[in-house]
Amino acid sequence: MSAIPIPRRRGRIRAALILGTRPEAIKLAPVLRAMSASPLFEPVVVSTGQHREMLDQMLQRLQMDSSRDLAVMRDRQQLSGLTARLISGLGEAVRADAPDVVVVQGDTTTALMGALAAFYEGVPVAHVEAGLRTGVIGNPFPEELNRRLVAPMVRWHFAPTEGSAANLRGEGVEAGQIEVTGNTVIDNLLWVLGRREGRAAFTTSHRRVLVTLHRRENQGDTMQGIAKALGELAARPDVEIVLPLHKSPAVRDALLPVLDGNPRVRLVEPLDYFDFAATLDASDLVLTDSGGVQEEAPTLGKPVLVLRTTTERPEAVDAGVALLVGTEPGEIITAATRLLDDRVAYERMATAVNPFGDGRAAERIVRRLALDLAGRTESGEGDLAVA
Repeated sequence: MSAIPIPRRRGRIRAALILGTRPEAIKLAPVLRAMSASPLFEPVVVSTGQHREMLDQMLQRLQMDSSRDLAVMRDRQQLSGLTARLISGLGEAVRADAPDVVVVQGDTTTALMGALAAFYEGVPVAHVEAGLRTGVIGNPFPEELNRRLVAPMVRWHFAPTEGSAANLRGEGVEAGQIEVTGNTVIDNLLWVLGRREGRAAFTTSHRRVLVTLHRRENQGDTMQGIAKALGELAARPDVEIVLPLHKSPAVRDALLPVLDGNPRVRLVEPLDYFDFAATLDASDLVLTDSGGVQEEAPTLGKPVLVLRTTTERPEAVDAGVALLVGTEPGEIITAATRLLDDRVAYERMATAVNPFGDGRAAERIVRRLALDLAGRTESGEGDLAVA
């Protein structure tokens, strides 16, 4: 599918890693570390600032210095305006940096515009976390459309699972352009926990429930209904709920009127990722509409209730580590109560095998790029024949 040829380099490979949100920083940090440790690569980070405050905090903690910051964030911004600012700024950045490869991650508007800017400039694109699909074009919105549009512009599809790779093959992507790597979020989670710098947000020894909510399609009445379910769950005397509040005003407008002041629901500002990882590790149960948390929690043996009607990570559900419960308050309460009260059901989910990798995804990504771009391994030891 890719019309852009691969440039073969004998010098260092200049790689532009484009990111704009907290999840992109989390999932590209291991790739940056692997490239920085290799004599073959010269990585640069281009930040769009799509999520301003949350991204800045993340970049600092993960020691990711950006060479450019496009500062596209606007209060209550519309997707059309964001998209226009991104393609203009990223086009200029790609022209100025002249990379040999552009690396994008996931399904954000930053990822879509980063791939398009590279395509316009004739630079091949590597897509980290490629091939995720729900099959419903508007759910999640706009992420499902974004990742489908990215695919035709990509030369290297780094799929986290075999299921994601199968989705790409079904869309006509050549098998040789697809590499199943595992998910880099596991690499970073293990790295962060290994540093032991985080502090959990829970304050009691009750059953600890971590909740994250932010999806655009859940905002409004749906999120208010979820908040009411959380309030009912918090009425249990044995439960403590921690909910880091997303910076989105729409999210806060839905959650605060329902949950603010509830003594068993700790509404906290967005957690530093090291603190979030420690909080996740300390939790007993996770309720989320996030994508990344569906991958992180199973690594730590934490059952996940997915508060969405679709998921692009069916592997978690198939493996038994996650349950797609939807957004109806009654269903949420029933599913959470069962896991809190039924030890057998809880242990079945807590001990299932994580399908998202072994923590070596970035190593596989950098090795493949080194092979294709320079005909050498990421360690730089000798030439390798490339078919």
